[in-house]
Amino acid sequence: MHTRGYAAQAADTPLAPFTFARRALGERDVQVAIDFCGICHSDIHFARNEWGFTAYPCVPGHEIIGRVVATGPSVSRLAAGQRVGVGCFVNSCRVCSRCQRGQENYCEAGVTMTYGSMEADGVTPTLGGYATQIVVDDHFVFTLPDGLDPAASAPLLCAGITTYTPLRDAGITKGSRVAIMGLGGLGHMGVKLAASFGAEVTVLSRSPEKEADARKLGAHEFVLTSRAGALEALAGRYDGILDTISAKHDLTAAVNCLKPGGTLMLVGAAAEPLEFNALPLLFGGRRINGSLVGGIPDTQALLDHCGKHGITSDIELITPDQINHAYERTLKGDVKYRFVIDCSKF
Repeated sequence: MHTRGYAAQAADTPLAPFTFARRALGERDVQVAIDFCGICHSDIHFARNEWGFTAYPCVPGHEIIGRVVATGPSVSRLAAGQRVGVGCFVNSCRVCSRCQRGQENYCEAGVTMTYGSMEADGVTPTLGGYATQIVVDDHFVFTLPDGLDPAASAPLLCAGITTYTPLRDAGITKGSRVAIMGLGGLGHMGVKLAASFGAEVTVLSRSPEKEADARKLGAHEFVLTSRAGALEALAGRYDGILDTISAKHDLTAAVNCLKPGGTLMLVGAAAEPLEFNALPLLFGGRRINGSLVGGIPDTQALLDHCGKHGITSDIELITPDQINHAYERTLKGDVKYRFVIDCSKF
């Protein structure tokens, strides 16, 4: 299938127009015309080979919203014209214990990522959503609730599920006290979701100018962490802390802010090792958990939850020729809070 998109051809070159072929529609496949695709910080890491395993050409993009064009003969739950989403992965073994529990994101055989992996044939690289269309196994296609803005829904497929899963797994509910560390693409979704669960939400940030936005997004309190003694005053306060910071930082002060039995949830992918003092962890029976997006059932549950509560991402819509500039602005934190590509312009 003739497909237009944008690709990186090398780590040190800008993304540029790229034409390629998608696979033919299989028995259980869905052909999706892509309307919108979000830009995730992971896209930048991968396009620039900052993780050391990128194969070129690379078409990034795993926050995909589009419409069903056609389905394979064994697909019955989706119909042409239906609004759907595709997230961070497009295949898994389906038989391991993790897949059987609906945690395809932790597939023991290795999940197939939307870009940067190999298709089931073992030789064809997966290419992502900075493109006009994609062909995906039915199991990995999500339905989008009516009423949600499709462009602003694209980041739900990564930023949304990345923050939803750990908050839910930590038992955050009405009356819980939650802190969100960092107010960027992930953090702003964490605030919205935690507030929708009925939690009392605090944003912890080094940037005083973010206080107004934090409160608009649903935060009940804002703490400027660059102020001397700010975190010490919060000792033992929170049931959970969602850490979205992607740079190296010491976790000790955050762990100390947890109630006994509380959970520090790590979702920011810092490139360097993190540090912490184990004593607050041991003496309070506290936990540090990592979380990577979510499985298929969790992602659909997130979308349904967002449909019920009218939650989408705050975005800036761009055209494909603005992708490279958007990358530079993302690295500077100059976006509120996620770029989304209008893929009808490819």
